Amino acid sequence: MIRLGYAVLIDTHCHLDPQYFPLGPDEAIERAREVGVVGFVVIGVGVDLAPARSAVTLAKRMPGRAGAAVGVHPHDAATLDDTAYAELAELSADPAVVAIGEIGLDYHYDHSPRDVQRQTFARLVGLARERNKPIVVHTRSAPADTLAILTAEGARDVGGVIHCFSEDRAFAEKALDLGFYLSFSGIVTFKASRSIQDVASWAPLGRILVETDSPYLAPIPKRGRPNEPAYVVHTARRVAELRGMAFEALAEATTLNAERAFNGRLRSLANAPDTFEGDGFHPLARAAQTP
Repeated sequence: MIRLGYAVLIDTHCHLDPQYFPLGPDEAIERAREVGVVGFVVIGVGVDLAPARSAVTLAKRMPGRAGAAVGVHPHDAATLDDTAYAELAELSADPAVVAIGEIGLDYHYDHSPRDVQRQTFARLVGLARERNKPIVVHTRSAPADTLAILTAEGARDVGGVIHCFSEDRAFAEKALDLGFYLSFSGIVTFKASRSIQDVASWAPLGRILVETDSPYLAPIPKRGRPNEPAYVVHTARRVAELRGMAFEALAEATTLNAERAFNGRLRSLANAPDTFEGDGFHPLARAAQTP
């Protein structure tokens, strides 16, 4: 097996496009690396495909250390006409794209009509199956419909991640049965998030991930600030506390889980290059191989 020489983490969900980092993400990535965050799943969603293209460009700069997820957020579901779908489908074939997402349902804000959200979600699950890439799911206030569409559209064939997990144990059990991982954001550090903390403490260790959802949902003790990948350390530490385990063990487990969740498209830390290509970042610590 791979055993990490010290605690490193993968932020499995971060938005790093120019809308949020107008001067570029390099300083935020460097701050993350300084605290042991060595991998990133960069989400590209918005009212058009510009964020998706930005995510792919960034992923290509950091092969093996970053992957792009491209899709249409449920807020923008109404924008997915046939032309946009064709462009997204073409982009999703890029090897730098490790997942389709974030896609799903959001009945809290209802920025797009619910029937349109459902149609778009189903269509994009189909795209994930066509590309044989996992799905990054956004679900808010729509647990039954989310599970129904994942089941009906054959999402089990590709699996994926329930991003920013905010449901209860009953939902978690059904998502796990469909082959999905549960990803915990800064919300798990909030005092009132009892049901989420319950799931974080109970879920199988081999099926949990950590994320920032930067620039949103900064964890305690950074709550109130714009979030960034370095802060995933605080989320991981809280999940470790809830599970009664060492932070280093939790970091190792979630890092290896992330590699599996994205089908090895984030290369093993033991085999990835020590530096990002052409960007002048400091060397990464190597992972040690043990029998």
